[in-house]
Amino acid sequence: MSDPPVRCRPMNAAGNASQQKIALVTGAGSGIGRSVARTLSEAGWSVALAGRRTEALEETAAGMGDALCVRTDVADPGDVDALFTAVRERWGRLDLLFNNAGTFGPAGTPLEDLPYEAWQQVVNTNLTGSFLCAQGAFRLMKAQDPQGGRIINNGSISAHAPRPDSVAYTATKHAMTGLTKSLSLDGRPYRIACGQIDIGNAATEMTERMRTGILQANGELAVEPVMDAADVARTVRHMAELPLEANVQFATVLATTMPYVGRG
Repeated sequence: MSDPPVRCRPMNAAGNASQQKIALVTGAGSGIGRSVARTLSEAGWSVALAGRRTEALEETAAGMGDALCVRTDVADPGDVDALFTAVRERWGRLDLLFNNAGTFGPAGTPLEDLPYEAWQQVVNTNLTGSFLCAQGAFRLMKAQDPQGGRIINNGSISAHAPRPDSVAYTATKHAMTGLTKSLSLDGRPYRIACGQIDIGNAATEMTERMRTGILQANGELAVEPVMDAADVARTVRHMAELPLEANVQFATVLATTMPYVGRG
């Protein structure tokens, strides 16, 4: 279960919490989640940071304004319930969920050798975790006044085209597209908008191996270009700050020359 939430930074002196836009970012302890959380904070949002490592969350929160750290395993329903309880008790509402937590699983493992436990871990984190957090967001956004909010799911280029030896990750990212569409439809009566950002080769810990050589569809190893995670964060901010009457349903942001168009 989650540790007690930690208020990483105090409330900004100028503001009443009810006047702030409130965001929740999962997987906020590193990479894209960290970059998005800091970008939203710089834009004046109050941000709840969720992730499995408390120290990493506190590192993300360093220099941010109004932030709350909640150690969370998104695959654990009890942890997710505690996360949304902490958000509701702290701010009373939620305007944005960035469903970002995810794992690739064992790299370079052929499909026939992938252990069931590894498959299940990827499915539990990437798909079930995103569902549980979306469910928590729906409950809060439906009940709050004014009603509504936005969910942005972190898809992937792998929601469109797989890499070799990536069956678990690719399957969950294709499933994320279905989750996004269902959330968009089911959220309509409650002013809950849902979109998906499909990201290719942002420079994070997960993509470090792309700078030294990664397996291509033709069996060769090749170094792939990467982009700054801040470019992704700016796109998420744009999606987040649209009025609820408008929605970016799907956005693709990638390193310009990465082998995606015509990948195989």
